[in-house]
Amino acid sequence: MHIAAGRLTLHLPESHSLKERRQASRSLTARLRNKFNVAVAAAESDDRWQVLTLLVCAVSNDAAHAREMADEAADFVAEMRPDLAVVEWTIEVISGV
Repeated sequence: MHIAAGRLTLHLPESHSLKERRQASRSLTARLRNKFNVAVAAAESDDRWQVLTLLVCAVSNDAAHAREMADEAADFVAEMRPDLAVVEWTIEVISGV
């Protein structure tokens, strides 16, 4: 069993409140869960309403497939929401679980 755990940090330039950040977070997490069958959670990034951090986790029997699933999810966010800037995308594959 292999787990790909990724951290996607986004800049929301048009967000002017925590409510707007939360709305973007809920929309993105729901779409990623439905389209890619991955686990997604929003990490709290204090009171900066223009920064959103999403944690993406994919599980597979093949390490390359797990990484590919997580990478596709991050690419989907960049394509679906071009108004959001991807600041950072880091991924780690944990094998032998």
